[in-house]
Amino acid sequence: MQQLLEILKKMHPEVDFGTADDLIGDGILDSLDIVTLITEINGSFDVSIPAEEIVPENFASAEAIWALIERLDEE
Repeated sequence: MQQLLEILKKMHPEVDFGTADDLIGDGILDSLDIVTLITEINGSFDVSIPAEEIVPENFASAEAIWALIERLDEE
């Protein structure tokens, strides 16, 4: 989780990703950020995020993103 928080913080240093709970709805992450984040996740965590998993619910918070990474890592 710490590595994910570091990736997010590098993208938006002004945001407290530990407490932010609606990254998409609050406009913190846009579509370009999501593409960048997916690329970073694929490289850092050795998981591939399929297109059907790229939905707002999976990117709403750092916890949701981490849950997605863990779930994909188990598959």
